[in-house]
Amino acid sequence: MSPETRNEGEQEPVVVRDRRRIDPETGQRRTPAPDGDEPQVAESMSGTLDEHPEQPAEQAEPTEQAPQGETAELRRQLDELTADLKRVTAEYANYRKRVERDREAVINTAKASVAGDLLTVLDDLERAEAHGDLNGAFKAVADKLVGALNSAGLEPFGQEGDEFDPSVHEAVQHTTSPEVSGPTVTTVLRRGYRFGDRVLRPAMVAVTDHEPAAAAGTDETPAEQG
Repeated sequence: MSPETRNEGEQEPVVVRDRRRIDPETGQRRTPAPDGDEPQVAESMSGTLDEHPEQPAEQAEPTEQAPQGETAELRRQLDELTADLKRVTAEYANYRKRVERDREAVINTAKASVAGDLLTVLDDLERAEAHGDLNGAFKAVADKLVGALNSAGLEPFGQEGDEFDPSVHEAVQHTTSPEVSGPTVTTVLRRGYRFGDRVLRPAMVAVTDHEPAAAAGTDETPAEQG
């Protein structure tokens, strides 16, 4: 049989010399043997040297855990970032409110300025209506103008019988009477107007103040005697 045929049919045994000084079966110390006399163990390439080889102990998989100090630092950074985010969100909300408030203030100021320029036109319309000259197509246009100004926020004020208020009334006439309990608007000479909380023009009025009845009787006595 050729070496090639033998290699294909079977494997050549591997010779391992046992040089251990302790006998694995008896546990006794061996006497050193001359060279070449050591026990030989023949094993195939697929076999093992020991019948019961020692199995390595299973190693526990290492678990990665961050150090406690690093965890505390990460938590502190997270808290700081969260606080910064809340602060920026609140500042942006306040900024939006402020911008919206300023925008509305500019719009209202512009509307009030236009309405203030038209107050003299409204005075002319009131005088024309009082004289019976406001009728027909002219009255329809006047009503549309007044309605548009009222819808924009213009509000007239000043009625007879109102309590006199120097912040919104301009008194140009003053009389006394026992029929009123305090300063009262008895005649409206020119209507006042406000736009929102802003007074565009105070009402021009005549004011009647309270006069005690006894004082009124005393003033009439000399006239009756004369």
